[in-house]
Amino acid sequence: METPTPLPPESLYQPCDPQQFTFETTAELENLESIIGQARAVDAIQFGIGIQHEGFNLYVLGPNGSGKFTAVTQFLHQRAPAEPIPDDWCYVNNFEQPHKPHALRLPPGQAAVFQTDMKHLVAALRTTIPAAFSSDEYQAQQRAIEEEFKERQNQALEDLRQTALQHQIALIHTPQGFAFAPLKDGEVIKPDEFMALSPEEQKSIESQVLTLQDNLQTIMEQLPQWQRETQNKLRKLNEEVAQYAIAPLLAELRQKYDAAASVLTYLETVEKDLIQHFDNFLDKDDTPLAEAMGLTTSDGGPQKNAFTRYQVNVIVDNGSAASTDAPTGAPVIYEDIPTYMNLIGRIEHISQMGTLLTDFTLIKPGALHRANGGYLIIHARKLLTEPFAYEALKQAIRARKISIQSLGQIVSMVSTVSLEPEPIPLNVKVVLMGERQLYYLLNQYDPDFVELFKVAADFENEMVRDEASNLAYARLISGLARKENLYHFDRTAVSRVIEHSARLAGDAERLTTHMQSITDLLREADYWARQQAHEVVSLADVQRALDAQQYRVGRIREEMQEMILRETILIDTDGAQVGQINGLAVFSLGRYNTFGKPSRITARVRLGKGEVIDIERQVEMGGPIHSKGVLILAAFLGARYAAERPLTLSATLVFEQSYSGVDGDSASSAELYTLLSALAELPIKQSFAVTGSVNQHGQVQAIGGVNEKIEGFFDLCRARGLTGEQGVLIPAANVKHLMLRQDVVEAVAARQFRIFPVSTIDEGIALLTGVPAGELDESGSYPADSVNGRVTARLTAFTEKQRAFATPPKQKKKKAKKDTEDKA
Repeated sequence: METPTPLPPESLYQPCDPQQFTFETTAELENLESIIGQARAVDAIQFGIGIQHEGFNLYVLGPNGSGKFTAVTQFLHQRAPAEPIPDDWCYVNNFEQPHKPHALRLPPGQAAVFQTDMKHLVAALRTTIPAAFSSDEYQAQQRAIEEEFKERQNQALEDLRQTALQHQIALIHTPQGFAFAPLKDGEVIKPDEFMALSPEEQKSIESQVLTLQDNLQTIMEQLPQWQRETQNKLRKLNEEVAQYAIAPLLAELRQKYDAAASVLTYLETVEKDLIQHFDNFLDKDDTPLAEAMGLTTSDGGPQKNAFTRYQVNVIVDNGSAASTDAPTGAPVIYEDIPTYMNLIGRIEHISQMGTLLTDFTLIKPGALHRANGGYLIIHARKLLTEPFAYEALKQAIRARKISIQSLGQIVSMVSTVSLEPEPIPLNVKVVLMGERQLYYLLNQYDPDFVELFKVAADFENEMVRDEASNLAYARLISGLARKENLYHFDRTAVSRVIEHSARLAGDAERLTTHMQSITDLLREADYWARQQAHEVVSLADVQRALDAQQYRVGRIREEMQEMILRETILIDTDGAQVGQINGLAVFSLGRYNTFGKPSRITARVRLGKGEVIDIERQVEMGGPIHSKGVLILAAFLGARYAAERPLTLSATLVFEQSYSGVDGDSASSAELYTLLSALAELPIKQSFAVTGSVNQHGQVQAIGGVNEKIEGFFDLCRARGLTGEQGVLIPAANVKHLMLRQDVVEAVAARQFRIFPVSTIDEGIALLTGVPAGELDESGSYPADSVNGRVTARLTAFTEKQRAFATPPKQKKKKAKKDTEDKA
């Protein structure tokens, strides 16, 4: 088995050669028009936007800052101008059922015009109708009808009076009504004179009076019918006059909107209502205060005033898009606060005398109304955190219509009569943006989601690093500099940005696609360039920005290192110890604040039942992945050293001075090394730190955060003094991920620090102990002086001791006696 050799400095950092660029500064480059490194996602977005079938809405998934929003809006704004401008929508009064307003659809830009036309119509009627009813012709016809009624009434009474006179009886009109009295010589007989008449004469007069009273009663009973006939004539006259005043104005509107069938239907209902309520235009009793407050009621309903019923409430106005010379096309709406009401719309109320009132003019649109006929962009996390918003959005997409309902109605918390606006047909492409975890959760637990969001645009976390991608990065930097008014970058600065991009990707052969991090670095480098009065951003400015980032977030990292240097936390960087090793962990405390820290791992072994006890797990401080790693190394021990005999071992593993949870399997190789050291009773060099996971075959596997782990141990060694013996063992599979700091590379070049790639546990234990691991010979045994040989011998001794403890005393005496006889 060959002993691993330290990595050369060239393997620790893959620089970006500025000489590969033909430009001096990014000012010479054109902007990058495409989305960098996202060919798969771009193709999905183009497909999702282009397909028009039901359910093919998009979910754009990827980490924040990867450019999802920029990519989506860029493609939508490119496509939208070529699409037709959607129609306008407005709500108008339903005169038959005011609580169910009608929705009218008009061509783009016509809703606001129609609203203005209706205002002008009402204004014109407020002068036209009073003028028509104050005309001499109307007044003459009205008087004629009224005089006809009076004449008919008077004629009936006069005929009755003449009939009474023929019988010497007078019809007298008193304050209490009509009465009959007998006459004599043209004069009314006084009561005493009437009493002086003979009984026959009195009886004759009374009989005649009764007959006349019956005739009077008949006339009185006919008066209401005559009044109704008169009122009907007056009503008919009023309707004719009102229609005469209204018809020309409505005819103009009908001619103007003859292509809109819904408007023509609405105008018919308006005409009927105007004729029925023409007196609203004659009413002079509205007080200025009530009209100013808009609280005057009409027909017992919550109308602001008598003329509100004829208003037009514009919900969607695409007039600006229709009137501009530039092709704006379909709307692209981004809803930043996707609450239920912001999506679906709402019905507002006004307070009047302690009562909440509403009408169709208080209906307000939502994002779905504004995006109807176009595209709606929503952040999935924000949508899911708003009560009822996600369900309302799904319902609207599924039903293909927007139904405005109050939340109180939905949850049955209010039982009062409210508005039920007519639903508006919905044709919209919805684009949800969110994290991958949200997408997978919705895909797993919400069956509606699968049906409604059939297109997934998955954004990459990284891209291949080559000369083409380097040039694309340079053009990206050029475009961002122009867009954000930054100084341009020289080619050395561009190279440093690309190198940092590879570091963010955690891979020397890849570049990050997390554009937010790159953009922020450009802004910070621009700041430092301006501070130094540079004309362009140089490598030094980029490096200063990176150093400043680390310094701003470095307090906790420095405090933890200080605790190690002051030996509050015990970490050795020289000497050798049995059953003790330096493991490496990564702490991630937010953006720009990811760093490595060494941790002491110890192991103790004794005679037992084959258990490897993870103390972290026993106290519930170890995560499942860490516990899995411990079980794997226990399986490795059993398979290698106790395949055909009991594993009579009891071992304990622990992260010393660990006061928080531990998870991950990147320390499993270090834990195995520690166990082997304790079993073989061989000391491990404390000048090394170890990272890497292990499988059941003893192969060392790749881990994450390799750069941070190496730098964390390097910083501690440098603080104590580099000796040339210190170093880190990493999985060989992680060599391609190395993008270490320059001070680490320089220390390796000066042979003050070493980094060893290992592929197997045997390679690692040999480096750590200085003793060969040992290989099986022809007899199936390990060399006695090798690590594996020592481990096997120790486990064999444990087995013998366990067998001895398990033998009964009598058998022990017999065995001792036999052994003595054999010797004799």
